[in-house]
Amino acid sequence: MKIYWIKAQAPRRVLALVKHLGIDAECIEVDLLAGGLKRPSYLALNPNGKAPTMVDGDVTLWESSAIMAYLCTKAGSDMWPVQRPAEQIEILRWLSWSDNHWSRAVGPFYFEHVIKPAFHLGEMDRSEMTAMMPELRKLAAVLDSHLQQRDFVACDRLTIADFQLASMACEWRHAEMPFADYPHVARWLDRLMDIPAWADPWPAQAIGQQAPAFATA
Repeated sequence: MKIYWIKAQAPRRVLALVKHLGIDAECIEVDLLAGGLKRPSYLALNPNGKAPTMVDGDVTLWESSAIMAYLCTKAGSDMWPVQRPAEQIEILRWLSWSDNHWSRAVGPFYFEHVIKPAFHLGEMDRSEMTAMMPELRKLAAVLDSHLQQRDFVACDRLTIADFQLASMACEWRHAEMPFADYPHVARWLDRLMDIPAWADPWPAQAIGQQAPAFATA
């Protein structure tokens, strides 16, 4: 198995899962700054030109949620419950919520605080963060209420839904996301950092200390 990655949110989910489940995979860092995601050989695997991409024999997958479900199935992990459709539906609800709502709300905060400084993309522009703040607070309140008596997002245990949602908010303090006002969200995010593979998902890098990027899938 090969996992192609860059240091960004979506690959973080996959790499953390690989490490957490003890899956034997060759993790190949794509040189983003040298245009590695745009090379024909890479686009032949992932025509979106994003990361991560997984190749396992004849199976090639992109989109992190699909890759995570595949990895759990291969490892027999109930982080994606192959034999329990009702639990799959519960996890899918939160994966969809993340993709359609949560990631859009937290995205401007991550971009302005992490991506712009890393790639010298100009001065911080708070306008998008200010515009998105009401939506982020609305969504944070939904998640906070859901987590009030829960340690995990779905199925009363760690699942790929936790990795999906948390990857977009790992740097919430630095990025000025307002989760200090939502204690159950903050508790959940901080508790995930007690998982060694989540706290440090990155393989030894061959390219050096590459900055985080926003090109995710």
